[in-house]
Amino acid sequence: VEAGIDEDDPHNPAVIADNVGDNVGDVAGMGADLFESYIGSIIGAATLGGENPHLLAVPMWLAAGGLISSFIGFFFVSTKEKGDGWNTNLTALMFALEKGMYIANFLFLIFAAVIMILLFGADSETGWKMFGCVVIGLFSGMAIGKGTEFFTSFDYGPTISIKDRARTGPATVIIQGMGVGMVSTIVPTLILVACIVACNALVGQYGIALAAVGMLGTLAVSLSTDAYGPVADNAGGLAEMAGLGPEVRAKTDSLDALGNTTAAMGKGFAVGSAVLTALSLLAAFKEEVTHSGKVMSFDISDPILLAGTLLGAMLPFFFAALTMMSVGKAAAEMIQEVRRQFREITNAKGTTLLQAIQQVTAHGSISEDDDVEPDSDRCVMISTRSSVKEMIAPGLYAVFTPLIAGFLVSARMLMGLLAGCIGSAAMLAIMMGNAGGAWDNSKKLCEKLKLKKTDQGKACVVGDTVGDPFKDTSGPSLDILLKLMAMVSLLIAPLIDGNDDWE
Repeated sequence: VEAGIDEDDPHNPAVIADNVGDNVGDVAGMGADLFESYIGSIIGAATLGGENPHLLAVPMWLAAGGLISSFIGFFFVSTKEKGDGWNTNLTALMFALEKGMYIANFLFLIFAAVIMILLFGADSETGWKMFGCVVIGLFSGMAIGKGTEFFTSFDYGPTISIKDRARTGPATVIIQGMGVGMVSTIVPTLILVACIVACNALVGQYGIALAAVGMLGTLAVSLSTDAYGPVADNAGGLAEMAGLGPEVRAKTDSLDALGNTTAAMGKGFAVGSAVLTALSLLAAFKEEVTHSGKVMSFDISDPILLAGTLLGAMLPFFFAALTMMSVGKAAAEMIQEVRRQFREITNAKGTTLLQAIQQVTAHGSISEDDDVEPDSDRCVMISTRSSVKEMIAPGLYAVFTPLIAGFLVSARMLMGLLAGCIGSAAMLAIMMGNAGGAWDNSKKLCEKLKLKKTDQGKACVVGDTVGDPFKDTSGPSLDILLKLMAMVSLLIAPLIDGNDDWE
């Protein structure tokens, strides 16, 4: 915005760090998050299955069936759409990706039915109820993805409303984006509530754990869809940096426009699966701390449990604050470095990087002798170093909080803490993920309408800058917080089994 150059201009020293960040955040980070949910859901269901070998085997067999289904579904991803840039039919392009997911999901349900028949028999009512939980989990995941698409795609009203608010400046863009994010919590919450209530009515808490396994059954193909976003984004960036022709940019723009929506859908799916996984781990924790036979009250009106719930509801806000401030600190350091390079980096003729940018802006091109090359390595080093250093405090906080609550007070306090954390983190993660996705796509909509260099477009760029830590840092990290705390609690459960308060 300051230099008046395009986002992927090769003169921008931070552009390589931006491309690396897309891969690290939306591919490696999201992959690690969803893999944790995947394994956590299997562990939760297996723990609740207990000593029954068939109940223990169900999540393992379902996971295997899901992997085979995903491999087959991969071969059905194809499209006949032309690369017409922003004029491409995004719905048709989206169906090209969804086709593979639909095939994989259909095959997964067939495998799930076969597994239930093999383990429990064709006439077992319990077996078919469990199959019902898997189906509910699978369709809940797909529904959450579709709800997220509505709130983040620029084909629909919520994101268009943010672009319209940009006429009056960045402040109204931020306000509208926050509002869209908050409203977007309604759909996934209702879907999750319906899923939990229905599965509990069918098979109890084990049914909720199976719903989580069902939701994540075809993770291999749904995660590929999520990873598509940053790959398409980087392809567009590389095309611009390499100065390739408009026909190449038309194709990459078509793919990139869809990429933000798939990434937002992946994040919505990640929150839904994290909540179900954490609930199954919570149920497993309760079972593990009552093995001694001692009667323990888990009534929500109990002061110890209520205090734990309030404490747990606060934790995600503090965790999000730590990650947001870390991003702000790293971004400030990066901006100072970019400004320094604009002023100080020169070529053999003494032309500064900023002067070279101004020459390109004025004339549309610059000769190789007059051009100035930025030092991108410094920016990558700044972001890498700060990301590792700044994650130490949130990591320790996530691990030690359940240890302190469990050992210092009791298992009941820890139970309340986990319940409060799950509810609060889920709402905050959905709000941040969807607000960030909507801000990002409002900027993309300005690009599509050729408004990017206007004041309206610049206001949307400010919104996108706020949205990046929302959707790429704090939002996804909350999924990890609620699962990590539930997993740590499950690990220490045998050590606090049967302990009274303050014992």
